[in-house]
Amino acid sequence: MLNPKQKDFCCEYLIDLNGKQAAIRAGYSQKTAEVQASRLLSLAKVKAYLKTVMDKRSKRTEITQDYVLNTIVATVERCQQAEPVMERNQDGDMQPTGEYKFDAANVLKGSELLGRHLGMWNDKLKIAHSFEQLSDEELEAEIAILKLSI
Repeated sequence: MLNPKQKDFCCEYLIDLNGKQAAIRAGYSQKTAEVQASRLLSLAKVKAYLKTVMDKRSKRTEITQDYVLNTIVATVERCQQAEPVMERNQDGDMQPTGEYKFDAANVLKGSELLGRHLGMWNDKLKIAHSFEQLSDEELEAEIAILKLSI
């Protein structure tokens, strides 16, 4: 069971999913808000409460991950369609100019969002093993590999 301050944090967190700001709004000190948010978000009972509330909200609003992903895909596909540029003629009727427009910026943005969902754009370096157990030569080889990936 959550205590009242933890519940306040959860309610505030659900507003914008910003842990530090949620902690501040829930009454935690600004100096320690980031640490408190991290601590609270790691607690099993807080995770369970947030999941339950978010699942209920998704069901109520019918906004699921599938809905969001399908919307992004539909938008990307729509933005990929080349549309004729239209202008009014002297009679006031719309007619094509012979030029076409393509919404590349939104195609790229949608593709970026889909790529993030798939974990394609990971700016954090993941280290799979401990370097403490490596010999000096092995460590130098790992460093060289890492430098090549930068």
